[in-house]
Amino acid sequence: MNNQKQQKPTLTGQRFKTRKRDEKERFDPTQFQESIVQGLNQTGSDLEAVAKFLDASGAKLDYRRYAETLFDILVAGGMLAPGGSVSDDLTRTEFCLFTAQEDLETMQAYAQVFNKLIRRYKYLEKGFEEEIKKLLLFLKGFTESERNKLAMLTGILLANGNISAAVIGSLFNENVVKEGVSAAFAVKLFKSWIYERDINAVAVALRKVGMDNRLMELFPANKRSCEHFSKYFTDAGLKELSDFARNQEAIGSRKELQKELQEMMARGDNFKDIIAYVREEMKKTSISEQLMIGIVWSSVMSCVEWNKKEELVCEQSIKHLKQYSPLLKAFTSQGASEIILLVKIQEYCYDNIHFMKAFQKIVVLLYKADVLSEEAILKWYTEAHVAKGKSVFLEQMKKFVEWLKHAEEESESEEEEEN
Repeated sequence: MNNQKQQKPTLTGQRFKTRKRDEKERFDPTQFQESIVQGLNQTGSDLEAVAKFLDASGAKLDYRRYAETLFDILVAGGMLAPGGSVSDDLTRTEFCLFTAQEDLETMQAYAQVFNKLIRRYKYLEKGFEEEIKKLLLFLKGFTESERNKLAMLTGILLANGNISAAVIGSLFNENVVKEGVSAAFAVKLFKSWIYERDINAVAVALRKVGMDNRLMELFPANKRSCEHFSKYFTDAGLKELSDFARNQEAIGSRKELQKELQEMMARGDNFKDIIAYVREEMKKTSISEQLMIGIVWSSVMSCVEWNKKEELVCEQSIKHLKQYSPLLKAFTSQGASEIILLVKIQEYCYDNIHFMKAFQKIVVLLYKADVLSEEAILKWYTEAHVAKGKSVFLEQMKKFVEWLKHAEEESESEEEEEN
């Protein structure tokens, strides 16, 4: 019998003591808010001093953790409750964007404060954009004067590239749209943005984030028309924005037209029906023949899968274009349209390398099919061509152009003899 005491099993392993600094700190912005408010009250309306104070405070205060609180105070004087009202139970300052003078110069100075702050503390960039998005959702909770200041500031920040045009998406929220708040805010925003830059820069920024086709959403559903948009912003002194919206609508119409055209071709609809449809759309949307021939050409060339071999694609393109030449002919009744078509063919053959050797054959085919006239070809050759592949294509066309000129001279000579 074993008299030895049986050892009890013990847990083995290393025990780790939790360090105090690793414990999750409770989110409490009160002390942070008091420090910022105290500093702003001391600097007052001197925005240079405000910028220096914010720069220095970033080393002592947790901007990363309390970014939203920081921006709320700088804009509204205190922490914002949902809806846009300032919390009464916490310290507030009277020195903020909303209490500043309502003019462009003051807003430009405030924009510089934010610009310096974000350049110094890059990690605030994303939080600042989120703050602007939130503020735009709270517009109904602000006074008209506060909204005007925020609109001017947002326009300047957009012009400076401090925030993305994606923030405009907040203005499409139904709560701020239905009472006309979004549209009125947009007027001030775009005025300051265009004043700082120009409509072309605005257009580029809007396109970059897909906002260029959504501006109609600034209005309720029953007012989302190009006519209403144009009148509203033209009356507000923003004709360039109205023109931009009209242009965007025209681009959208052209895309829809091209899509329908491609579908009709894919279905094998007869040319008579296709031509009738296109002419009707041209009347409705005021599309010129010069613009239309470009759309028709693109549609014709995209409704077939092209061979990848250069020697075969040439033969395939001639066969394909011979079939569709009546459609091209229907929209080249003017000399200008023929030139546009020639330039489109030149660009297409250059952009699609397998077509480089097919250019001359395509032009000759369309000449024989009465789509292109000798006058148009000669004009393209001498002055109307573009830079893309110029030397290659002019060399390809040299003999044919000489033949055209010779034929033209013979024709003139015969006419003189008859007279």
